[in-house]
Amino acid sequence: MSREHLHTLVALVENRPGVLNRIVSKVRQRGFNIESLAVGHSEEPGLSRMTFTVDASTVDSEQVVKQVEKLIDVVHIEDITNKERDMLARELLMVKVKCKAETRSELLNLANVYRASVIDITAESMIIEASGDTDKLDSLVELLGEFGVIETCRTGQIAMLRGPERVGPDAGHQHVLLPHLAGGRAPGGLF
Repeated sequence: MSREHLHTLVALVENRPGVLNRIVSKVRQRGFNIESLAVGHSEEPGLSRMTFTVDASTVDSEQVVKQVEKLIDVVHIEDITNKERDMLARELLMVKVKCKAETRSELLNLANVYRASVIDITAESMIIEASGDTDKLDSLVELLGEFGVIETCRTGQIAMLRGPERVGPDAGHQHVLLPHLAGGRAPGGLF
C-alpha cells in the first residue's frame, strides 16, 4: 500500500476502562482501516495519548476525526499529517533472528548500520531492537529475513509535531459532561 494515503491521528482520551474499545469500535463501524495503533500515558494526569494511523485512500480522514470526536471519552482528536506542519513519527521494533557463530559478526554490523541495539544473544538467536520511521524498520526486517526471522514485535507509530505547538484542546475548551477537563487537564486520581 502507498503510504501517501496514510494519515496519523492523535487523540487525548480519558484514561478509563473501555475507552480504547469504544474508539476502535467507532472506527470499525464506519469501515475505516487502522494500520497502526499506540496508546500510552500523556503529560496530562488522567489522560492517555492515542496515536493511530488510518488508511484514507477510500475515505477522508476528516470523517474519522468527526466520528471519534463524538465519543464522550475523547477530549481532543487531531489529524497531524497536514503537509504544512512538520510531524516526527517513530516506531519501535524488536526482531528475533536466527544467529549462528558464522553469521554473528554480519548481524552485529547490520544492527550497527541501522543504529539498532542487540538486546539478547544466544548460540542460536539474536534479538535486535531498533527505532525509526516505518520505512527504515521495514528495510531492516527485509534484510534480516535473509538470516531467518523467528519473530517480530512492533509498537505501531507514535508521532508529535515539531516546534512548541502541542496536540490538545484550545485554551477555552470545555468538555461537555466533564467540566473538570477544561483545557484538557484532568486532576490525577479522579478515575
